[in-house]
Amino acid sequence: MIDLRSDTVTRPTPAMLAAMMAAPVGDDVFGEDPTVNALEEKAARLFGMEAALFCPSGTMTNQLAIRTHVRPGDEVICDQISHVYLYEGGGIAVNALASVALLAGERGKITPELIAPAINNPADVHRPVSRLVSLENTVNKGGGCYYTLPELAAIRQLCDAHGLALHLDGARIFNALVETGDAPEAYGRLFDSISICLSKGLGCPVGSLLLGSGTFITQAKRFRKLMGGGWRQAGFLAAAGLYALDHNIERLKVDHARARQIGQILANQPEVAEVLPVETNIVIIRLVDGLTNTEYIAKLKEQGILAVAFGPQLVRFVTHLDLTDDDVTAFEQLVSNQLMAM
Repeated sequence: MIDLRSDTVTRPTPAMLAAMMAAPVGDDVFGEDPTVNALEEKAARLFGMEAALFCPSGTMTNQLAIRTHVRPGDEVICDQISHVYLYEGGGIAVNALASVALLAGERGKITPELIAPAINNPADVHRPVSRLVSLENTVNKGGGCYYTLPELAAIRQLCDAHGLALHLDGARIFNALVETGDAPEAYGRLFDSISICLSKGLGCPVGSLLLGSGTFITQAKRFRKLMGGGWRQAGFLAAAGLYALDHNIERLKVDHARARQIGQILANQPEVAEVLPVETNIVIIRLVDGLTNTEYIAKLKEQGILAVAFGPQLVRFVTHLDLTDDDVTAFEQLVSNQLMAM
């Protein structure tokens, strides 16, 4: 099967597995796992931030960030298609006891002009206190689109003017960075907290990191424990993260090139009404009227291709390091076979 459901389906390469098996480990709850400590220090240094916390998932790092930034009854401002809102099980309500102000951005990207009217008057006892703005980069539901540094800086300026914290769901932040050429340290200067995922394009089996100030990470670590996130000899997993940060960032450009190829292939298929602009490693198509995504995905699967439904008549394909040029060639042939069978 050509699995294009997500970049989370990757398996560790032999070199990554070797690094994992050779990792020195200890008990991370006691702060004694040298490989976890090395990964946290490396990630924090990469983004110019004080500290980092290694966690099992990006959902946990996002939810820890929100829980640490806000108090019960506060409000989080984010786009209506944000992962933190749509795909984290209602965690903002459950973990942080906070409400959410949803904005209708452009493909999941929001602007100061959209954010400003959503900031509540802190003196108005009828409204929750606006405490945090959460951005996503790249935007999953937006087809992998990304912010430019000036766009982010303008939002930072607005947050500073209103005393708001700024969090980045950077699950695919490295996909954005290899396209823009921006330095990770530039993001560290703009955000109060950053969540980065290691198990997507970087190819690790498990793991995400939360970055922030030393005080912030100390508090987040307490909440991680509350959520059952303390783990022991996690260095075997952290070693994969160290390997990925050293070897798998620049190669994301290959994923992007293959995604553009797949987008061009799909654009030539009559059952595809639209291909969203392909900016990184995510391809989203809109099907023609009368064809459901359920029918289309079932036909793809018959031909040996896996994809996921992503909304009414929307289908998502994601490229990753387990995909090869031969797979892309086979994809084009199989998509044509699938069309003929419909």
